[in-house]
Amino acid sequence: MNLSKNTSIYLTSKDSNSRLKKISESEISIDSKRELQSIRLHPNLLRQTILGFGGAFTEASASIYDQLDINKKSEIIEAYFGKNGNRYNMGRTHINSCDFSLGNYALCEIEDRELANFSIERDKKMLIPFIKAALEKTSVPLHIMASPWSPPPWMKTNNQMNHGGKLKEEYQDTWAEYYCKYIEHYEKDGVPIWGISVQNEPEAVQTWDSCIYSGEEERDFIKKFLGPALKKNKYLDKRLVIWDHNRDVMVKRSRAVLSDPDAAKYVWGTGFHWYNGDHFDEVQKVHDEFPDKKLIFTEGCQENGPHIGSWDLGERYATSIINDLNRWTVAWIDWNLLLDERGGPNHVGNYCSAPIIVDTNSQELLYQSSYYYLGHFSRFFSRGDKIIDCENTTDNLLSLSAIDKNQKITTTIMNKEDKNIPFLYENGVSIKSFSIPPRSIITIINK
Repeated sequence: MNLSKNTSIYLTSKDSNSRLKKISESEISIDSKRELQSIRLHPNLLRQTILGFGGAFTEASASIYDQLDINKKSEIIEAYFGKNGNRYNMGRTHINSCDFSLGNYALCEIEDRELANFSIERDKKMLIPFIKAALEKTSVPLHIMASPWSPPPWMKTNNQMNHGGKLKEEYQDTWAEYYCKYIEHYEKDGVPIWGISVQNEPEAVQTWDSCIYSGEEERDFIKKFLGPALKKNKYLDKRLVIWDHNRDVMVKRSRAVLSDPDAAKYVWGTGFHWYNGDHFDEVQKVHDEFPDKKLIFTEGCQENGPHIGSWDLGERYATSIINDLNRWTVAWIDWNLLLDERGGPNHVGNYCSAPIIVDTNSQELLYQSSYYYLGHFSRFFSRGDKIIDCENTTDNLLSLSAIDKNQKITTTIMNKEDKNIPFLYENGVSIKSFSIPPRSIITIINK
């Protein structure tokens, strides 16, 4: 039985040239009479509403973009944000510098409690033009979240942006106003800010830009300074995200803030990263304990260089996306949009990978498996779709399903094994036997 005349299937496979390739149903159909494990959809069991997918605009990515000719620039913007590309509608950027900047910098370099010297002139050179190019391309509003890696050195206990340190108590009110000044200046320059996080990775003393908060310190900063500053400046519509660090202790850190109503009232949700193991159950626990708050994946990448050609990259991304969204996450944001052939630039040598690597010598764009695997979600799961219950009895397939307002159902299924895996696909209307190729990912769309 055919699923429907209006069924579309897309395939990315390691052992073929298929990259987000539209295929016919017959190419993966099998005539099997034996009992198979199944993926069974329940379209009436609705879960969270999807916000979207995206990546990060860093000064490093912007500097690479700035070097390219107009045709390559156009290709990158289309590849990520265009209707024929990955259709990203989420983004993240940094307030002050991060490790993927060309060096340490602050938007107010000198001690200035009134922030009269606050300036985004450096960001206007490369970073903001990169963001604006994306803003002009997206078919739906591009939601930009901004995160600080460190306050300026003059606000910190260690008098530097790197190596951790803490925010000095006497500058808490000034630092809170700093976020508002950032929003004001960016929006005056034509870049709407959708949300902010309190601090990137507040438990990590890094060799690069970093600042330490305990859960209680983050709570008190929000309720006494940042929340009131956002209210005073009429920015309560900006989504405030806490934690913005790894999954492993996100329950404890969410509890520290969200258990206090005076802090929680300012908070939209909890952000998290993937660098300390999967810990997917922790995501579910945060939702179960604070179901009125949102969950957002704010950063992940493959560490230690570019890993050009690795298929594991894509599988790591899809594993995270499927597991996170099946546990109530509403948006998923990758790290750098672009990096060079070294996995940089990075001002402390903390090289990583990105879905598109640029060979800066030849200007060749090297699309990694992560680009295609991300595309299986960002291209087909749209803002406003609702995740539905996807009952998966298979031992070695991962699956995610959503439905839109017109009852179109989208399901993505990944096979990480080195063998074909047969399964029954039950979408609530029909049942079909499929076999998914080894080391591949498919997306089935039923209209």
